[in-house]
Amino acid sequence: MQLKMQKATIQLETLTCPSCVLKIESAVKGLEGVDKDSLQVLFNASRVKVDFHQEKVSVQDVETAISKLGYQVKKSTVK
Repeated sequence: MQLKMQKATIQLETLTCPSCVLKIESAVKGLEGVDKDSLQVLFNASRVKVDFHQEKVSVQDVETAISKLGYQVKKSTVK
């Protein structure tokens, strides 16, 4: 069975330091269903781009993982 991949772009409030990027990367990569190779945390744009298997994880799961670290999600788009 082919799992359906979705692409999400998650806009965050301002990221203040490069270590923020590492924290977010670690949290999101720890979620089952996330395509770890696709993950991009764009420091200057305060944006996270990630592909994920919608049958295993949702964009809300990714947002929750980021929010638990103390970062505020402004909006997400999924394709």
